[in-house]
Amino acid sequence: MKQTPQFPAPADAADRKKVPPVICYPVSGLPPADMALYGKARENLERVETVIVPPRDARCFSVPAGHFFRIAYSEGPQVGDLNLWNAEDINERFFSGKTRALHGTHVSTGDRLWSSLPYLRPMATVAADTLDWYGWDEFGGGVHDVIGTRCDPYTNRLLSGGDYHHCCHSNLIRALSEATGMSPAEAEPFVHDVLNVFMCTGFTLDTHQYFMKASPVREGDYIEFFAEIDLLGGLSTCPGGDCSATHSSEDAACYPLRVEIYKPAPGALEGWHSPARNGYSGTHGL
Repeated sequence: MKQTPQFPAPADAADRKKVPPVICYPVSGLPPADMALYGKARENLERVETVIVPPRDARCFSVPAGHFFRIAYSEGPQVGDLNLWNAEDINERFFSGKTRALHGTHVSTGDRLWSSLPYLRPMATVAADTLDWYGWDEFGGGVHDVIGTRCDPYTNRLLSGGDYHHCCHSNLIRALSEATGMSPAEAEPFVHDVLNVFMCTGFTLDTHQYFMKASPVREGDYIEFFAEIDLLGGLSTCPGGDCSATHSSEDAACYPLRVEIYKPAPGALEGWHSPARNGYSGTHGL
């Protein structure tokens, strides 16, 4: 809870608050996603792999550039934490903060998942989202957020004093370690802030604290991405289930999630190519 202000409002407080906001990053200069091309490619897809992520666990999966991958409801309402890495160099990873700055707190169809500096290019584009109807609810909540960090055992210990080993952070470490051959200690620094798939979140209107509520995901729902580069993905099923009450818990009902990887028909992406890494050299002005 926020503290009560210690200082009285100045005489011009109302005028200061009425100053209109300015968008930090106008997106008119962004390279546009070719949604028409992606939509046409989606008309004839071949599923080439399915990965089941068990409850309170994580799995890694590979997606070649120019393929689609879908995260889908499986047996019950479940939230997932998504990490993405460049399959050829995992130093390039999903940058949730910049994605949030460019596209807003929650992502949906047409939004792109951007990679970390100094690469800063689209890693994946949201090609379809069966929950795009949700928009914003009366509490300010939306679906698929890039504001939450991921549940982790360090914060859990800080707040509860207890140790819990199936937080999404821990799950993703184990999955990345298994996929790459790194030790868990070597893998941990590469686990990063996530896209909270299917999670319904926002900020409270009074204290502006991060909140979660029951996910609206139901049977038949999915979010689908187009892989702009060769990807190594990691998905953890949150130990809070649908996050209607808690996370980092053995009490919540948890379910698997399904990752499906699709290959478009030959020639469906004619003219498309992976985006180059950001053109800034990193030495200008230094």
